[in-house]
Amino acid sequence: MSEYPRRWAALAVLSLTLVAVTLDNSVLNTALPSLAHALRAGTSDLQWITDAYTLVFASALILAGTLGARLGSRTALLGGLVVFGGGSAVAALSTTPGQLIAWRAVMGLGAAFVMPATLAIITRIFSPAERPKAFGAWSAAAGVGVLIGPVTGGALLERFSWSSAFWINVPLVAVAVVAVLVLVPPVPAVRGGRLDVLGALLSTAAVAALVDAVIQAPSRGWADAVTLAELGASAVLVAAFVLWQRRLAARAGSPLVRLDLFANRTFAIAALSLAVVFFVLFGTLFELSQYLQLVRGYTPLVAGLGAMPFAVAMALTSATSPIISRRLGVRGTLALGLLLATAGLLDLATTGVHTAFWRIAAGTAVIGLGMGMMMAPASLQISGSVPPRFTSMASALNSVIRELGGVLGIAVLGTVVSSAYRSSVGTSLPGSALLSGTDLPTAHGVAASLPAPAARHVIEVADRAFTDAMDRGTLIAAGIAFLMALAVLVVRPARRPAGEPGAEVPEPRPALQTA
Repeated sequence: MSEYPRRWAALAVLSLTLVAVTLDNSVLNTALPSLAHALRAGTSDLQWITDAYTLVFASALILAGTLGARLGSRTALLGGLVVFGGGSAVAALSTTPGQLIAWRAVMGLGAAFVMPATLAIITRIFSPAERPKAFGAWSAAAGVGVLIGPVTGGALLERFSWSSAFWINVPLVAVAVVAVLVLVPPVPAVRGGRLDVLGALLSTAAVAALVDAVIQAPSRGWADAVTLAELGASAVLVAAFVLWQRRLAARAGSPLVRLDLFANRTFAIAALSLAVVFFVLFGTLFELSQYLQLVRGYTPLVAGLGAMPFAVAMALTSATSPIISRRLGVRGTLALGLLLATAGLLDLATTGVHTAFWRIAAGTAVIGLGMGMMMAPASLQISGSVPPRFTSMASALNSVIRELGGVLGIAVLGTVVSSAYRSSVGTSLPGSALLSGTDLPTAHGVAASLPAPAARHVIEVADRAFTDAMDRGTLIAAGIAFLMALAVLVVRPARRPAGEPGAEVPEPRPALQTA
């Protein structure tokens, strides 16, 4: 399988499937205002339209990776693409927010089978020597999805309705399915051992409770009873999952996840680095998109073009990260990527209400350089920490880690920015209880109903308060990235990383094997 002659063509196809999945969310973000008007969707509806996909996707990843290994990774990939494409087509025909939310959840389920399968197939068809280049190209594909998503969304909405954000997925998926059948070889299914049904249920419920708590906390409040109950339930479910996995391992059974992986410092540092970089990236870009469209008044298309420097830089360093890793080693590459991300975040933390567009683009480009440099070696370390038959499980963990990092980044940094904004507006506009308890879009909406002098004053105060709050959140993100860079440099692996060329990947002890 490692000498599959058409492996590079297969890699291009697998990268296309990744582009199709990553394109969806970035296109949808630009379509939300049009969608809200057409479906009469409120703020809560829009939040669930976005979050339903993320919630199901993150919750189902571990189970999808395990089932994918048993079905065969190519079979899982094809099934996931069909579900994702079919869900997109039906979502485009939705007439109510509830229908769209339901079909977004179906799309998330399909994507959960796609992501682990692509990494598992790459690991199987490429030799260890070629794997770094393959992972670099795969990571660059994620940059392409981010690159063309906002611009594509803006261009579509200038000519078509909000449903075009979903119809665009259908031809992409159709081409990907045909190409997979022609160019991607079948990957043997993993046999032996019973499916860990209880482990799958516990892990799915634990991730679902955690993700929903984090997503809803900014609107409910972190001290809300429901939020606290979901966080507590998630902790209890995680504890039960760990105990059950240990029990299966002690009986030489087939646990869903090899928990001994997390005792491997190489695996743990790579996983945590990915989580941190997605945490700071998603949290920062989520606020930056509001700044570009509301504070600066750019159209969705122009705001989408603002993501191009980030995506281009990310694609470039993703493609060249194998060369950098050979010179600096994996630890050095991860640390350098995190330091570059820190530098870009520190630059963005100086953003003002009238900062030039090129300054913002330059800051995001530096972040893209750092993130692109990290993704391939970190993913390679995670997938390379296990023998080939466990790559679906490791790939699922890789996707879960990144997804949770992004969700937590939006929620935590979003809460920081929201709290700072409300505090600043309340101080600058004393007695304005309405504005002090709302967000930037609401402030602009309220200003539209006021006389011109009062409207200008409210908008100036709100824009300045939001920009200052965004800078504060970005500064916190920079501090987190810098601390992670220090941890990468300080914590040394106990042995040579399994993912580096020439390193041997040890077989797990029988008691820790999983189907």
